[in-house]
Formats: sequence, structure tokens, C-alpha cells
Amino acid sequence: MAVTDHHAGDEPTGPVPQPRSEWSRRWGRYRRNRLAVLGLGIVTIAVLMALTAPVLAPHGYADINPGQEFLPAFSPDHLMGTDLLGRDLLSRLIYSLRTALFIAVAAELLSLAIAFAVGLAAGYRGGKVDQWLMAGTDVMYAFPGYLFAVLLVAVMGRSTWAVILALTIASWVGQSRLLRAQIMRLKTLEYVEAGRAMGATGFTLVMRYMVPNALGPVLVSTSFGIPANMLAESGLAILGLGVAPPVPSLGTMIIDGYRFVLTDPGLIAWPVGIFVLIMLAFTWVGDGVRDAFDVDES
Repeated sequence: MAVTDHHAGDEPTGPVPQPRSEWSRRWGRYRRNRLAVLGLGIVTIAVLMALTAPVLAPHGYADINPGQEFLPAFSPDHLMGTDLLGRDLLSRLIYSLRTALFIAVAAELLSLAIAFAVGLAAGYRGGKVDQWLMAGTDVMYAFPGYLFAVLLVAVMGRSTWAVILALTIASWVGQSRLLRAQIMRLKTLEYVEAGRAMGATGFTLVMRYMVPNALGPVLVSTSFGIPANMLAESGLAILGLGVAPPVPSLGTMIIDGYRFVLTDPGLIAWPVGIFVLIMLAFTWVGDGVRDAFDVDES
């Protein structure tokens, strides 16, 4: 009776490696950019600080301490010193970061909601719907967004939600045009046509086949939109149109510190340093996201 000789090399000796998912490949591309990883770490720390501001801040952001004005950094009980009213700079910086991130993220999310509604409808329906919606976006696009935000805040008054609404209305147009272009490209692809031939509804085609594949450029735009909103919010504060006192913001702290730049440079150095660091971090994250979704990347 013949005996079959099995060689050890003929059979796998370990588990068969599973193919990496598309998101795993994108994360791998993102990690190649070391500045993007550093930026993600800085942004994560900033978000955690903003979320835990009431716990981290050693003092209330509006607590006035008579007799303790303009204390230098590393003073007892005031790590970064105090301002012209004796308010703790570290506490105000933490809450300013919270204000900036809340306004920037909230405005970006609302902007995305409007962009998705307009971009999806215009890109998928086409025809008259596309013409009317794009006519409206062209009107908004022709109007300077930042000037529009200034006018809105001036009319609605200084408040957190007024700034959010102003930044939202001023920034949704570009994202809606981007999403419309993506949907118009995707709806002509073979797998979408196959889904339509199999009887999939328009809602299913859009949400299951188109939106997931259009997220790449949208996420890249969002990663740059958040720091743009932070910059716009600080600009409004410098113009005197930011959030109303006593709520602190980085722009307000910068303009307040500018008045004492020669006598107490720390008042402007701390908020400017934090602002520049956060803006750089978001820029690095945006570059990493762009690399991750770059179809030409191997």
C-alpha cells in the first residue's frame, strides 16, 4: 500500500494573514507623516483640556483678585501669572481654548450638515434642482465670507451661538460644491449603476454607495476647516465682535495683551503661543489626512 509523503513545506504552518482593510491602509499612510502624528497628539491633548476645563483650571476664568495684577509667571498660585484685573492666565487660557474649539467644531459640523443637504441634492438630482441650488451657492460664494460673518455678528449681537451661526453661514458653500462634484462623479460609476439596476432606492444609492466614497475629500476639507474657524473666531474677537465678556477667547486675550506688550509681554506671548501651536497642529493633521486619502499614494 502506497504511503503518501507529506512535506512540512506543503501546508501552512500558521494562520493565514488577513487582508488589511481600506481604513487600516489609510491609517498606515497617515502614520508615515510624523508631523501629522505629532499634530494629532497635540490636538488630542487640547481637546481633553477643553473637555476637562472646570477640573484643570485652578481658578475661575472671571475671578478678579485685587492687589494681584500683573503677577509674573511662576508666581505662587498663578503658574502663568495674572492679567490687568488679577485674573489667572492659565485658567483663562484653558477656557479660551475650550471656547475656540467649541465654536470651531460646532460651526464646522453645522456647515457640514448644510453642505451635505445641498451637495447631495444638487449632485444626485441634477437638472432644475441642481441649477437652483448652485445659483444660491454662487451668490453666497461671490460674497466675502468673513465680511458676511462680521455683518451677522454685528446684527445678532455678541454671543457664542451668534459667532457659530455666522461662521457656519460663511463657510458651508465651499464644502457643498466639493460634495456636489464628488456625487456627480460617483453616480456614473459602474457599481452605482449596478445597484440601481438591482432596484436600490435613491436614498440607498446615496447613503450606501456614494457618501462613504465621497468622505475622503470632505474629511480633508473638515480638517482644514476647523483651524480656519478658529482663526476667524479670533479675528472677530480682535475686532470686538467675538464672544461677549466675561467668557474668554484667544482673540480677546491677544488684543488685551497687546496693550501691555512692552510692560508685560507674557500677557500676549502665552495666548499667541498657544494659538500658533494649535493652528500648526491642525495643519499637520490636515496634511496627514490628505496623505491618507491620496489615491495616488501606494
